[in-house]
Amino acid sequence: MRIILLIGTGSFIGGVFRYLASQFIQNRISTILPYGTLWVNIIGCFLVGLIYGISDRGGLNPDWRLFLATGICGGFTTFSAFSNDTISLMRDGQFIPAFIYLSTTVFFGLMATLIGIAIPKLI
Repeated sequence: MRIILLIGTGSFIGGVFRYLASQFIQNRISTILPYGTLWVNIIGCFLVGLIYGISDRGGLNPDWRLFLATGICGGFTTFSAFSNDTISLMRDGQFIPAFIYLSTTVFFGLMATLIGIAIPKLI
């Protein structure tokens, strides 16, 4: 039950931060592309990589890893919103923006995760 509460609390925190960060970014960029979701996903991928990189070095208690990675980052990252945004663009006939959004999210998400994993190894 303790683990469930750790993850649930983290998910609540991550979900609130996702909403705030996404709105903050999206309200400052006037475009058809959902940049708020894009940047939240990239930041979330980086943080997950960083958390697992630190954990791999033995610098993070497994409970903290669950709270931070599964809870906060799981609540923060928005791949379900990413999928819906992509489908919405395609339904609206915006196939090129949908492809750009899809490919940049996947590419930069993977790169951010790799960088997050690498940073603790360099320190």
